[in-house]
Amino acid sequence: MEKFLMVFQVIISILLTVSILSQNRGTGLSATFGGSGGFFSSKRGAEKVLFNLSIVFAVLFVLNSLAFLFI
Repeated sequence: MEKFLMVFQVIISILLTVSILSQNRGTGLSATFGGSGGFFSSKRGAEKVLFNLSIVFAVLFVLNSLAFLFI
């Protein structure tokens, strides 16, 4: 069981890293200081899917980490 959790943790961490790094780069800290176009735009299409996948992978990562505590 521990080996399965460890392999699952590695896979989830790689997927989480890829999903975060492949998101749009122009919407970072520069938008806070006026670096972007100055208007609000909602996430659409692939950007929204990547954003939601990042949340799912982060939750799975935390739950898997917590599972290590109980085994």
